[in-house]
Amino acid sequence: GTRNMATPEKIAEIKSMIAELRALEPESLFDKDWLLTWEMSEAQILATHLITKILKACYEANISVAMFDGALAVSNFRDNSTRTRFSFAKAANLLGLRTQDLDESKSQIAHGETVRETATMISFLTEIIGIRDDKYLDAGHAYQVEVAESLDESHAEGVIAQRPAVVNLQCDKDHPTQSMSDLAHIAQLFGGIEGIKGKKIAMTWAYSPSYGKPLSVPQGIIGLLTRFGADVHLAHPEGYELLPEVIEVAKKNAAASGGSFTQSNSMDEAFAGAHIVYPKSWIGLLVLLVPSS
Repeated sequence: GTRNMATPEKIAEIKSMIAELRALEPESLFDKDWLLTWEMSEAQILATHLITKILKACYEANISVAMFDGALAVSNFRDNSTRTRFSFAKAANLLGLRTQDLDESKSQIAHGETVRETATMISFLTEIIGIRDDKYLDAGHAYQVEVAESLDESHAEGVIAQRPAVVNLQCDKDHPTQSMSDLAHIAQLFGGIEGIKGKKIAMTWAYSPSYGKPLSVPQGIIGLLTRFGADVHLAHPEGYELLPEVIEVAKKNAAASGGSFTQSNSMDEAFAGAHIVYPKSWIGLLVLLVPSS
């Protein structure tokens, strides 16, 4: 497709956003993994949001942001993916990284190689490792943390020259790349992140005939949008509750931001007066808590 060339006005807009970014101290994101949004500071969330706006503006103005040359972006999808897989590949390509997918069935993992060995091996000349592991409760996030800790150890011992960042491409707790994209879209609709304050957002369960989907999308939404003063209403049938620890995160965020968090079994209550309705299917928590035979 055809993109516009950089105009003086567009360049001035980009420079203005870069100046705004400096005030958010984006250097705090250096050497930082992105695993759970509620582990990130508000400044880091805002900095990441602004960086995406800058990259988008550069792309639209046909300004290259390919800042890497010869390095890898490794993806490790332990569950199926279409949107996140291609989004990760496109983002890596935009930044000048070459993507390499780790297929565990074709690696030494299938022969019993440890997480530490694998994480170290795939890290040479690698800038980022993106991981999706969302199938099992208390397993996906734990695996991502184990990879991160293995990289810390290998880097500290001088086995790898630099330590790649680990990005959560969806786990059992959170789906930050999804929720941050949703935040960007909603902010654009309401004229900026500050426009989210006071808006009612209905995060609701929806029927799906396919497999039981993870809890991470609704958990990501209630854990993120409550930070910006939204009135978030979570609605679902009985038995489809989310993790109690994430419910507590949403409550604390809402109290701190001046928003609200409501949980009910009524779709009518959730939809009434809502500015945004977000239907999503997820599996019942009680099913996940029952040990498999």
